[in-house]
Amino acid sequence: MNSVYITSIGKFLPGSPIGNDEMEDYLGRIGGKSSKTMRRILEQNRIRYRHYAIDKQQRTLYSNAQMANLAIRDALERNNDDLSDRIDFLAVGTTQGDLLVPGFASMVHAETGLPVMEIATHQGVCCSGMHAMKNAFLHVQSGENKAAVSCASEFPSRIFKHTRFEAQANLSERAIPFDTDFLRFMLSDGAGAAVLQNKPSDKGLSLRIEWIDNKSYAHLYDVCMYAGLNKDTPDQHASWMDYSSVQEAADDGAINLKQDIRLVNEMPKVGVKRFFELVEEGRISPDAIDWMVCHYSSHFFRDEIFRLLQLGGLTIPEDKWFTNLYTKGNTGAASIYMMLEELLNNGQLAPGQQILCMVPESGRFQTSYMVLTVVGAESRETTDYAERQPEAPELKFDETHELQAHLVRQLVNVWIDFEQKLAHVPVIHKLYHGKFTLDDYKLLMENIRQQVIDGSQWIARAASYIAIEHIDLRSMFIAHARDEHRDFQLLENNYAAVGGNLASIRLGEKNIGSEALSAYLFQRASRENPVDLIGAMWIIEGLGCRMARYWGEMIRDQLGLRDEHVSFLLYHSDSDEKHFERLETVVQHPMLTMDIATRMIKTAKTTARLYLLQLEELGNT
Repeated sequence: MNSVYITSIGKFLPGSPIGNDEMEDYLGRIGGKSSKTMRRILEQNRIRYRHYAIDKQQRTLYSNAQMANLAIRDALERNNDDLSDRIDFLAVGTTQGDLLVPGFASMVHAETGLPVMEIATHQGVCCSGMHAMKNAFLHVQSGENKAAVSCASEFPSRIFKHTRFEAQANLSERAIPFDTDFLRFMLSDGAGAAVLQNKPSDKGLSLRIEWIDNKSYAHLYDVCMYAGLNKDTPDQHASWMDYSSVQEAADDGAINLKQDIRLVNEMPKVGVKRFFELVEEGRISPDAIDWMVCHYSSHFFRDEIFRLLQLGGLTIPEDKWFTNLYTKGNTGAASIYMMLEELLNNGQLAPGQQILCMVPESGRFQTSYMVLTVVGAESRETTDYAERQPEAPELKFDETHELQAHLVRQLVNVWIDFEQKLAHVPVIHKLYHGKFTLDDYKLLMENIRQQVIDGSQWIARAASYIAIEHIDLRSMFIAHARDEHRDFQLLENNYAAVGGNLASIRLGEKNIGSEALSAYLFQRASRENPVDLIGAMWIIEGLGCRMARYWGEMIRDQLGLRDEHVSFLLYHSDSDEKHFERLETVVQHPMLTMDIATRMIKTAKTTARLYLLQLEELGNT
C-alpha cells in the first residue's frame, strides 16, 4: 500500500468579507423586517465575517461548481509539480449542488477542463468533504492513481434569500421558524481543494495521511439537519417529491434547509464518544497531537466539546486547537479544507508535527477523523504572496447624492469581482505564488504594449465625440489622452532592459483578448457623448492605482531586478492616482443621469471581463 501525501491545498472565498451588520443586506429581510433571533444566534456562534457568492441584489456571482473549480485551480497552481494532465481521479463533496441531475462532480469536472478521468460525487452535509478526501486517499493508497484531487464546495446563501420565504404560503401570516432562521446566520459560501499524491512534494511541506475514519450513526437518531421534508406535517417522512407539486412542497416549507434544534446538541456527544473510542483503539494518542483542527459550526459547540473531553479526562490543550471559523465563516463540508489550507500555506507547521482533524456532522449524525503528519523541509523555496482582500480604489463623491452613491457602490462591486477573478488568471497567480519567471514578464509586456498604445487613442477619439456644451468633460478626456500617449515608451525601455528584443515587441500582434478589448473601447468611443467610458477608465486606471506598484515590486523582488526594470508599473501607481481626480469630475458632473450611470456600470463590467481575457490569452494571437 502506498503512502499518501497532501502536497498542496487551495481555497476560494467569494467576494469581500461580510460583517454581521451586513448579513441581511445580502440575504434580505423577510417581509422587510430584521430577524428577531439573528443577534442571539450570532452571539452564540461568534462568527464575525463570512463570504457570500451573491451580491446585495441577491444575484448569483459564481455557481457552486465554479467555486469548486477555482479552489481546485488554486490547489494545482500552488503545487510544485505540473499536474494539469496527470490528475486522473476527482472526488467532490457538497451539501447541495447546482443541479438535481447530473452529479456535482460532473459539473465540477466540466468547469476545470481537466482531461478524461474517474470522478465521484459525495452529497451530504459537513462530512461529505471528508468522504471525498477518503475516496481520493484510497485511490492513491491502492496504487490505482498516482495523483488525485479532493474538493468540497458549499453555496447555501442563495437558498436563504428572503424572497424564497416570502413566496411560501405557510409563512404568509407567521414568522420564519427558528429551525430555518437558525441556519441563515450560521452558514456561508466557499470551496476548498487538496491534491493527493503517492510522494511528498520536492519543495516545502506535505501532509502524510496516516488514516481517515468515517462513521455513521443514522440508525440511532432521527434526521437533524435536512431539506426535502417537513417534520411538522402528518406524514413527516414524506419527501418533497411526494407532494402534488413543487409549489405545494415549497408552501409547506418542505424545501427549506432546517436544523432540528432539539437534536443538534447530540452532535458534540457523538463526536467526543468516537474520539474516546479511537484513543481506546490506540489510534489516537492525545499527548502526540500538535494541532487539533476541529470543525465546529458554532463557538457554542466548541465549549461543549471541551466540557465533554474534560469529563473523560482526555483533554487536548486549548493552545493546540486551530480554527478560522470566526473570520472565514462556517462553510460546511469545505471548512476542514479551509482550516488545513491556512495552516499549510501560512507557515504555521513544522516537519514531524501531528495534526488531528475532527468533523462531526448533524445531518443524521456522522463523525470523521483524520490524522496527518507534517513532512518535508521547514521552509518553502517558493514564497506565497501576503494575501490581501480585494479593495476598490478610492473614488470621492457626494455621499448625500443618491445617484452618485448608487453609481460608486456599483462600480466598487464590479471592481471587487474583477480583482478577485484577476488573482486566478494563470500569469497573475504565478506572480502571487512566487513562480513568476523572466519569460513571464517579457510575455506580459509584449501582450499589453499595444493596449497601452491604444489607450491614448480611444480616449482622444472619445473627446472628439463629446458635445461642445460639455467642453469641460472634453478637456478632461484630452488631458487624459495627453498624459497616456507616451507610456508605451517606458514599457519598451523596461522590456529592453531585461533582455527583450525591441523589434520583437514592436512587431508583435495583439492577442485575441487585446483585439476584443481594443475593438470594444474604440466602438464605445465613437458614440455621441461617450462618457460611459469612465467605467472603462475605472478598471484600467484602477489597475494602476491598486495593482501596479504591488505587481511591480513583486516582479522586481522575485526576479532580482531593480526599480528601473519595472518603472512602467511603479510610475503608473503614482500617475493613475492623479487620473482618478478626473474620474471624480465626471461622477460629480451635473449631466449624470440614471441612464448614464447604468451605461458606465455596464462598460466597467465589459471592460473588466475583456481585460481578464487579454491576460488569460497571453501569446494567443
